[in-house]
Amino acid sequence: MNAAHVQRWVQEHPLSPIHVDCATAVMLKILDGKCKMHAEEKIVMALLYDEVKSYPGEMLGADIHALITTARDSHEDDEIREFVYEKRVLAETMISRPVMKGFKGMIRAEGLFG
Repeated sequence: MNAAHVQRWVQEHPLSPIHVDCATAVMLKILDGKCKMHAEEKIVMALLYDEVKSYPGEMLGADIHALITTARDSHEDDEIREFVYEKRVLAETMISRPVMKGFKGMIRAEGLFG
């Protein structure tokens, strides 16, 4: 799985703004260390986030993307990780559980993970 595959997948499966928010929330969960996906799936989700982070979301915006950039540059900073955790929990309260489950089901069913 590589960036080119993810880019093609996104072109073939354009994400709605709420699904961009879902991808962003998953990226926050990866960064706060609470994501239970397999290592390869985390890599694919990070690639998906990178592909769609410039797309408009419904609720999550530039402040969250800036935080993700900071967190990626500061892997071992516990203070940033805790702040990411707080923002992730807030993002997950804004995105309904059925929407997030639907997003995860869609990306699996549509072959994002190969």
